[in-house]
Amino acid sequence: MFNGFYPRYDLEARIQHTKLDSWGSIPSARMNRVEEPATTDFQSVMSGLVENLNTSMEAPDNLLKDVMMGSENVDIHDVMVAMSKAEIAVNVATTVTGKVIQAYDKIMQIQI
Repeated sequence: MFNGFYPRYDLEARIQHTKLDSWGSIPSARMNRVEEPATTDFQSVMSGLVENLNTSMEAPDNLLKDVMMGSENVDIHDVMVAMSKAEIAVNVATTVTGKVIQAYDKIMQIQI
């Protein structure tokens, strides 16, 4: 399914060099922030969560159909992995939704 896929990270380009690095060729351990927030809009973050959840819920069904049709590119182990990923995605979405509701309740209890 993901044969030959290796993520490419240029870690050396992310290292912040200082005056202390001038004594040798060993790079500094100081690094800039690796992740930059893609969006700051809460609505787009939550809608992205729902879209990813929908995609991960459909993946095991699609893989299972491929296995049942006799595709040699998909193994039953791939289906099981996709099912596990979908289960984890549902657990994360449930937890995030519960935390958002708890935060909303706490905000509504604040007296002005």
